[in-house]
Amino acid sequence: MELEERSRPPLPSPVAMMDETPLSNELLTPEEAAALVAASSSRAPTGLRNRALVAMMYRSGLRPGEALALVPGDVDLEAGTVRVPPRKGGQPRLTGVDATTRSMVRVWLGRRAERGIGPDQALFCTLAGESLKAAYVRELLPRLAKRAEIGKRVHPLALRYANAAELAEEGMPAAMIDRHLGVAPMGGARRYRRTVSEQDVAAAVAARVWRI
Repeated sequence: MELEERSRPPLPSPVAMMDETPLSNELLTPEEAAALVAASSSRAPTGLRNRALVAMMYRSGLRPGEALALVPGDVDLEAGTVRVPPRKGGQPRLTGVDATTRSMVRVWLGRRAERGIGPDQALFCTLAGESLKAAYVRELLPRLAKRAEIGKRVHPLALRYANAAELAEEGMPAAMIDRHLGVAPMGGARRYRRTVSEQDVAAAVAARVWRI
């Protein structure tokens, strides 16, 4: 039995098990991710929207398409939960969002309301209430990175990778990180993972403290 345990391959790390593999020299540090969020204006309406958008992708580990598909009703600011729309052929999932990010979303929702943008429109929309395109995020992040003086390449999934790495460093179990990110364990790793509830995952993510 002991010999079997030794020969069993180690489980992949949560970051390595993600659907897209990041390069270690492109992984954002917590300070860089925070600087990326703060690089948007804290006064202009589009800046407030972009702060909330980038923070949501970072702190809730959302893919850009998932963040852009959200509507206001998907985010429960009181409970700290995010109902993530399903990808093609997939299932929706529930995860969490911390208090600081919720405050940014709340400010943006206020600006939306002032402009008469209704709850059926995308959460992160244009000032006219139209949906943002993925190309906007691809162009936005490098621009913010330059403003924040971040030298490494910042691509649309960089914030998701940073989120996964930080959760692993904080000691969150791999099964919870998988559920949070909507990533299925690969190969033989599946048999060693305990099932965790979405509610437990959402509560753990929502409880994380983040100050910017």
